[in-house]
Amino acid sequence: MNLDNAINQIDSSIYDANKGLGIKVFELVSRLTPLVNVDLLIKDSKNRTLLAWRDDKFAGKGWHIPGGIVRYKETMEQRIEQVAITEIGHNVDFNPTPITMNEIIRPHSTRGHFISFLYACSIDCDFVPNNSNLTAEDVGYLAWHAQCPDNLIHVHELYRPFIENSQK
Repeated sequence: MNLDNAINQIDSSIYDANKGLGIKVFELVSRLTPLVNVDLLIKDSKNRTLLAWRDDKFAGKGWHIPGGIVRYKETMEQRIEQVAITEIGHNVDFNPTPITMNEIIRPHSTRGHFISFLYACSIDCDFVPNNSNLTAEDVGYLAWHAQCPDNLIHVHELYRPFIENSQK
């Protein structure tokens, strides 16, 4: 198969890039170019931070700030809104100006390079995560943290000062 045919075959496998890519195409793209993502620093009026449990081959096991990769022709604000609904099941208020931007380069080639924007988000202090049918060790389990946990995933260690700070 020549390169043009291979590209045509890959292109024909993409139903709607605005909705995301199939895992094989996504992983290929992640080996060719940096991925842009948003991370949501969700705080309540008690200055607690909402974190989710994660356990995968790319980030490892531990707590992480909810986030997601920006889709083709999707705005940062649209991605923030979608991440909030998808990961915590609730809308958040957010400042449209990021708190910080970081370039994250990991040793592995797949999902190994990110341009990551951290956004300050807030939610009502009476928000209770819906963890039905989940245990604290299940991926996606949500919990409020008054302090930054020791077992924050390694790649989010750069966010530790923001979790520990009173910044909202």
